[in-house]
Amino acid sequence: MNILILNGPNLNRLGRREPGIYGHQTMDDCMEALRARYAGHTLQYFQSNSEGALIDRLYQADDEGTDGIVFNAGAYTHTSVALHDAIRAIGVPVIEVHISNVHTREPFRHHSFISPACRGVICGFGMDSYRLAVEALIEAERA
Repeated sequence: MNILILNGPNLNRLGRREPGIYGHQTMDDCMEALRARYAGHTLQYFQSNSEGALIDRLYQADDEGTDGIVFNAGAYTHTSVALHDAIRAIGVPVIEVHISNVHTREPFRHHSFISPACRGVICGFGMDSYRLAVEALIEAERA
């Protein structure tokens, strides 16, 4: 499978940003572990702090024939109708991911605009949330 890991705003600071919530692992560390574990699959990575760039990358993934997307939209999860619409506009299954359990955090984080457009949601398992989402995409492809 060809899977895109897509991260939104502030996730370029993983490993340094609020380690009590997000841990000390960087996204480079996470991608290295995922690529080693799923060596038979192609795992691409893209991060942007810009909503428009994320939308453009969703459309590009669809045009390229990407098989699945693991998407941590960061704060845009709770604000972006545009990302919801972009996910609905593509034919690629998207798994929404969050490192922390957003339901135990501030009330504004309890609502996701993108969840209704995604195949599923995984949250609260730290950086392992990405692995669980990749696994879900691979298993869905086998079914």
